[in-house]
Amino acid sequence: MPAEISTLQKPRKLPGVRELLTDAVEAVGGTERDGQVHMAEAVARAIRTGEHLAVQAGTGTGKSLAYLVPAIRHAVEGHTTVVVSTATIALQNQLVDRDLPRLAKALKKPLGREPTFAILKGRRNYLCMHRVHSGAPEEPEDSGLFDAFTVSRIGREVKRLHEWSSETETGDRTELVPGVSEQAWRQVSVSARECLGAARCPVGDDCFAEKARADAGRVDVIVTNHALLAIDALQEQRVLPEHDLVVIDEAHELVDRVTSAATAELTASAVSAATRRCGRIIDADTSDRLLEAGEGLALVLDDLPAGRLDTLPQALGGAVTVVRDAAHACLTALGGERKEDVEEATARKLARSAVEEIHDTAVRLLDAFDADQANRPDVVWISNDTYSSSPRPPSLHVAPLAVGGLLRERVFARSTTVLTSATLALGGRFDTLARQWGLPPEPTPAPADDGTATDKPAPADDADDGLRWSGLDVGSPFDYGRNGILYVAKHLPPPGRDGLGDATLDEIAALIDAAGGRTLGLFSSMRAAKRAAEELRERLPYDILCQGDDSTSTLVSQFADEPRTCLFGTLSLWQGVDVPGPSLQLVIVDRLPFPRPDDPVASARQRAIEARGGNGFLTVAATHAALLLAQGAGRLHRSSSDRGVVAVLDSRLATARYGGFLRASIPPFWPTQDPAVARDALTRLDAAAPGRASTSTALR
Repeated sequence: MPAEISTLQKPRKLPGVRELLTDAVEAVGGTERDGQVHMAEAVARAIRTGEHLAVQAGTGTGKSLAYLVPAIRHAVEGHTTVVVSTATIALQNQLVDRDLPRLAKALKKPLGREPTFAILKGRRNYLCMHRVHSGAPEEPEDSGLFDAFTVSRIGREVKRLHEWSSETETGDRTELVPGVSEQAWRQVSVSARECLGAARCPVGDDCFAEKARADAGRVDVIVTNHALLAIDALQEQRVLPEHDLVVIDEAHELVDRVTSAATAELTASAVSAATRRCGRIIDADTSDRLLEAGEGLALVLDDLPAGRLDTLPQALGGAVTVVRDAAHACLTALGGERKEDVEEATARKLARSAVEEIHDTAVRLLDAFDADQANRPDVVWISNDTYSSSPRPPSLHVAPLAVGGLLRERVFARSTTVLTSATLALGGRFDTLARQWGLPPEPTPAPADDGTATDKPAPADDADDGLRWSGLDVGSPFDYGRNGILYVAKHLPPPGRDGLGDATLDEIAALIDAAGGRTLGLFSSMRAAKRAAEELRERLPYDILCQGDDSTSTLVSQFADEPRTCLFGTLSLWQGVDVPGPSLQLVIVDRLPFPRPDDPVASARQRAIEARGGNGFLTVAATHAALLLAQGAGRLHRSSSDRGVVAVLDSRLATARYGGFLRASIPPFWPTQDPAVARDALTRLDAAAPGRASTSTALR
């Protein structure tokens, strides 16, 4: 028998996950941790059995390697592709620019070849060469709001994009530095609905989006984001290449990102833009009918207050119905694809895409009120930003009340899924998020696993029972109890609607003074953050930066570089700050981060759960607060040497019945309600910081 045939019949046996992990950790100069090993073995078991897995892995665990190593091994061994989805661009870039290149080199020898990877984004993220060459016009929405300077700026940006198009090899928007405005980018990009398709497009062979997708179909690991994962689930036509394993990192944000991707908007300006798209393609009477429908919608929306709609006002229902019917008439007039030149085909495709979006959104808005409140699939609301710094006319929005069904049918039923984050076990349990994801509330009892099980269980008759999952908390290498204090200011009055009280401001000032600056202030609103910054700049000798003073990235860099500085801000800082070392030794939370009472999606979800007999507050509001609180508290420890205090100035964390649930979601810091204990610990840390006379680093 020829040697080459013998080799094919006896494929090379790959090393086990534990051995590969050891090689990988050594190659990247890291330290193997028990939690990392435990997680990697659990991921490998999930791949073998097909059972979904939720893993809570604290900061410093090395979770990226823990899921990448078994995932890559599976891809190489099975000649298949695995998908890794993230919520943030920062983690996406970390994986593609740092973790995967190093890991690929480390595993090349033991796996017999170098693993491959690629990043895949939505079509809108790539330059469309047809739009560049054809110069297809697109008027910006709300064009009447743009002054001459803004229009001139957009023109300069579009010219720069045309020049860049002859230089770029990927067409990826993120590679353009500095970037351009959204209005300019839309002139040279298309959505999936607007795309002619590679077969019909005159420059289809040079399409950046098609090339990225083709490249992704040939690699071992595709890195994408939750939004594209949601789009892949929402559309009948698959966006991602075939895969049998999905790793969802930053899984605590999955529900919000999928909800956002499934949210639609209807505005009078969008109707007007769709009418212009129709242009000379259809008769003027039909297009004018759509234009008049949009004008009627604008008049009705101007007379209605912003907020959630529990019932559909008669006038609004009539206006949306007229829009729906006029859009349907335009679609009929546009017809389907036909033999025509590329320019006409492009105009027809762009017009059909815009009108279809108007029509489908109008249908969804009208259908949202058919069922009783407990069983409605969607929530509808009106937003009105006419008095903001960037005014926009009123608009209608529709969003899903739940996305668990979508995830269950289009993600979990299709592929083995690993969900991981530093924050998944809320209140010490995984069931809260499992319900939101569409998994059964209770995990599957774990059978004895000797590492040899390979058979996946046969699908069950019941759709829900067929989803098997397990939860695992691998902990963190950080000693939270020794290195951090959770201080709850029980003596302060509960926060009111009037913002920060004087007692709270005094408490913040005393804590910052004890810490010598070094403070990240996480506030429930921008109004509170700005008031605290303005007030304390007058009282304290430390620089206090406030979100909005400059770009967030610039402020975070300045905060990290100048240890005796403070940074105040809101939502993005709760999850987006990674500042290890003495620049951050105090995290202040002004109040528990419950969703706003007027948040249309959260309030509608809470009400729907209560209508079905559940605890809406605990399921929605408390879960939201627990996630953010855990993320915010996690800003304190970004390395094993970090020390400090998390100060929660909302007494409800100590006094309310739900306080135990929230506290169980926070890393296990040493607790105190004594302000003197917190201030003394901060004073000692300040004295021991680099550049100061060292005394003791002990917190207590």
